[in-house]
Amino acid sequence: MKSFFKYTFASIIGFLVASLLVIFIFFGIVGSIVSSSQDKTSIVKDNSILKISLSDGVVDRVSENPMDNFDIKAMKSDNKVGLNDILKELNKAANDDKIKGIYLDLNGLPAGMATTEEIRNALLEFKDSSDKFIIAYSDYYTQKSYYLASVADKIYVNPQGLVEWKGIGGEVMFYTEALKKIGIEPVIIRHGKFKSAVEPFMLNKMSDANREQTITYIGSIWNNVMDGISKKRGVPVEDLNMYADSMKIQNANDALKYKLVDGLKYKDEILDELKTLSGTKKDDDLEFITLNTYKNSPKLNVDKVRAKEKIAIIYATGEIKMGDGSIKEIGSDGLSEAIRKARLDSTIKAVVLRVNSPGGSALASEVIWREVVLTKKVKPVIVSMGDVAASGGYYISCPADRVFASRNTITGSIGVFGLMFNGEELMNKIGISVDGVQTNAHSNIGSQYKKMTQEEKDVIQKGVEDIYGVFIGHVSEGRGTTPALIDSIGQGRVWSGVNAIEIGLIDEFGGLKDAVKYAAKKANLDKYRITELPKQKDFMEALLKDFTGEIETKVLEKNLGLTYKYYYRLNEILKSNGVTQARMPYDIEIH
Repeated sequence: MKSFFKYTFASIIGFLVASLLVIFIFFGIVGSIVSSSQDKTSIVKDNSILKISLSDGVVDRVSENPMDNFDIKAMKSDNKVGLNDILKELNKAANDDKIKGIYLDLNGLPAGMATTEEIRNALLEFKDSSDKFIIAYSDYYTQKSYYLASVADKIYVNPQGLVEWKGIGGEVMFYTEALKKIGIEPVIIRHGKFKSAVEPFMLNKMSDANREQTITYIGSIWNNVMDGISKKRGVPVEDLNMYADSMKIQNANDALKYKLVDGLKYKDEILDELKTLSGTKKDDDLEFITLNTYKNSPKLNVDKVRAKEKIAIIYATGEIKMGDGSIKEIGSDGLSEAIRKARLDSTIKAVVLRVNSPGGSALASEVIWREVVLTKKVKPVIVSMGDVAASGGYYISCPADRVFASRNTITGSIGVFGLMFNGEELMNKIGISVDGVQTNAHSNIGSQYKKMTQEEKDVIQKGVEDIYGVFIGHVSEGRGTTPALIDSIGQGRVWSGVNAIEIGLIDEFGGLKDAVKYAAKKANLDKYRITELPKQKDFMEALLKDFTGEIETKVLEKNLGLTYKYYYRLNEILKSNGVTQARMPYDIEIH
């Protein structure tokens, strides 16, 4: 007995010691992350080169919580870059005499097509407003990174590298047969033949309507990419299409032969050329400064205007849900509060709503829409669309005074659907039965363990139709047209920015900077400063609230890899608030 207690006590002590060590290590890591993430003034040396590497990804706004950008596997923070910081720092660099030029290090570009277009336009503006060089280099250009590189004075690739050139395509995964095999019946109610977000649960391939809309918007995006490259490289669009169709670009030599690049060079040769361009002596080291470091450098004198009047940029990023939301998800309460705060703040003279969302809860979208409408009555509200502003994302955008979008933005998807699952057959297969009581005939409507009656389906269908009617009513009012016209371009159909401007869903091509300039003009502001909302959480508050969920997500992302997105989507559908969703089929993989 003594031995039992001795070993038990020793085990308990060992467990406590191990737990304390884990806690100390964790807080040591957190302390290191917090310390490294704190703003430190960066000194820009003479003959510096702004090095832009976007391989860790671009988001509209980087989270101030270091744990959001923490790579568990590598035990370090990644270096995601905020689009807002890119735009701001490129403008500063154009006027900074110590910055001699830009080096685009483009080994990877995890960003959407509209975001890529916005960065590209900012680089073009940098070239137009300064006499500074832009050099692009990569061992391997994806089509997206090459599109960005096409603005450079010179494009180089590793002699053994490649420029990917094949056209773009999209893929959708279908779950219908898998659900049948395990005995789960999806109950689908939708309005609009193009509302294809539910197709993966009811078909085995794309419907004709979905195929039509998809080829239309990805074709539009591809045409815009080719047009931009053609203008900068002097290669006709017809030739670019021929290169893709015939798979002409098979190696780096082909890329040089067909004028997609200016030379085949190794990294050391690029560094030598950068020394010449920046006026750096041959034996001296190059002075590179990254975007994340440069943003902590002192403001230039031209930037030091401290105006009292403000323009609020309000970020609406991610799926739309009920509740507070986060930097990755739009919460009806959280975003509504931010819009309301901007409306009631007398120093904020205009609002720019930056929307990057495929939609989500119809009810949550309605709650946010109401705040946008109220704000528009007292001050200008301008929408800037990012990579996607569709379905619920368009729902919250439509009341704005003016809507800006990229040619590559995916928008529209004006439609509503309901999706539930009946697992009665699955329960029977594995020997589980479900029984219960109810006070009325339909008390258990929506239960996952019984088949829905036609009468119950009809009730939900009416609800979907009612919400769709409200949706197109809001859009027609916001866009100054009729519900019938909106219905004709709605039905859940997805459009590119080029398509959307033709049918009146957006007003103007432009990015976040263009929207801010228009807002200033609308509010009659000569001098103003920017405030960003919603305010980000205090680090420790965010850590204590979100750490467990963040760690779980990071672990799943690492273990599931590319298939994580399918797990995430299924999980989101199963736990969605309410039946009705205003969401687009944004799970399509475009490459």
